[in-house]
Amino acid sequence: MIVDFDLRSDYVQIINGKSSPTSATRHGLNPATLEELPEVPVATPEDLDRATDAAKAAFKIWSTTPYEDRKKAVLAYADAIEQYSDQFRDLLITEQGKPIFQATIETESAINWIRGMASLPLLEDVIEDDESKTVITRYVPIGVVGAIVPWNFPLLLATGKIAPALLTGNVIIVKPSPFTPYGGLKLVELAQKFFPPGVVQSLSGDDHLGPWITSHPDIDKISFTGSTATGKKVLQSASRTLKRVTLELGGNDPAIVFPDVDIEKVAEKVAFFAFLNSGQICLNLKRIYVHSSIFEQFKDALVRQVKSYTLGDGSKDGISHGPLQNSMQYARVKTFFDEIEKQAWKVAVGGQIEPSTGYMVTPTIIDRPPDNSSIVVEEPFGPIVPLMSWDDEAEVIERANNSDMGLGASIWTADLDRAARVARQIQAGTVWTNDHFNLSPTIPFGGHKESGVGVEWGLNGLKGFCNVQTLFLKKSV
Repeated sequence: MIVDFDLRSDYVQIINGKSSPTSATRHGLNPATLEELPEVPVATPEDLDRATDAAKAAFKIWSTTPYEDRKKAVLAYADAIEQYSDQFRDLLITEQGKPIFQATIETESAINWIRGMASLPLLEDVIEDDESKTVITRYVPIGVVGAIVPWNFPLLLATGKIAPALLTGNVIIVKPSPFTPYGGLKLVELAQKFFPPGVVQSLSGDDHLGPWITSHPDIDKISFTGSTATGKKVLQSASRTLKRVTLELGGNDPAIVFPDVDIEKVAEKVAFFAFLNSGQICLNLKRIYVHSSIFEQFKDALVRQVKSYTLGDGSKDGISHGPLQNSMQYARVKTFFDEIEKQAWKVAVGGQIEPSTGYMVTPTIIDRPPDNSSIVVEEPFGPIVPLMSWDDEAEVIERANNSDMGLGASIWTADLDRAARVARQIQAGTVWTNDHFNLSPTIPFGGHKESGVGVEWGLNGLKGFCNVQTLFLKKSV
């Protein structure tokens, strides 16, 4: 099916299947050039009320639509996104700053996540079945979902919320980040060709819109991806009406490198996962622990990798790393660079923020800062990473776990038994061995400690969009 759609037209919010203009507007910036991007709406509380009213009405229809029909519509939606994947990719480069190859991967992943979650069967569970009764556990939709999407992966994390919400019979109101509103608004506009009015809606706004959504009495679940600090505010706000919540929050992921690794190969991968998306991923490697017997060799290999990177405008060929996405994040990351001189940190590579047109930050490695320093304890969410040495296995596990965060971690060693043994001692939602940031729409993803509440994706993620209902079916009176 060929869908006629224009990604270059006005960027609108959708309420009850139709464009809903606002009197106030705002615009984003291209973070590589600081060029002003097109105007987008700024929603009002009245817009939110109209969207929730439409969502409640649509829920009565969509929640009773057979699962196979919902799945068919969701998959047709994925096909339409794929039809316009190049345009979505280019939009992502412009508003987020990703280099071409990273934007291509995100766009493809946004499509694959829809299809992957549509492949998961959400079946009723027969718990007991004997002569007297049958006991069934089933998963029923919650209602109106508020999806709050961040600016670092605006396409993938939007479809990663839209697909499971719709498959499970919910309706959804998508709030893109005010820093990257364009792709999310176009995803929702395109969705109108496949779903009844009110099933998929969008609201575009400023910093006021998120709190309005999380406190609104007619929104039944919040799916939020963002910082831990904001996640705590979301949880507090949502608690007033006992909304269901899924919070995917910050991380401070450690990598533990053992002395038996192939130094060049592993250094290349560790550097890649530390600086991917210029460090603006919750799952970036943010603390690198290398055994002291190979520390200097490994550091040299990391430095060679980082020096091979090309920083610049992601729309240009040959660029490996783009800018930070916005001025707020740029200012935060600069505070860590200010600490280099104040704390007398030793710099292995980088260390300077060169003057540039956009929010460019040179990838930087700090050589063995104290474990209690801000660069180790906090999450910069930018391209600056501490590199530390270790000698004792039990000690490095303790250091890796010494964090309020617990999102991901990775163990790097040729000894697979040791890798599995150490992995089981790490306090994190996902632990990889000899890899990192390897995700799938069919595998649950979530954090421990202050890295989140609940999980997204996989069968567990689908169930997170449901209430559990148990049926006791007695066979005689």
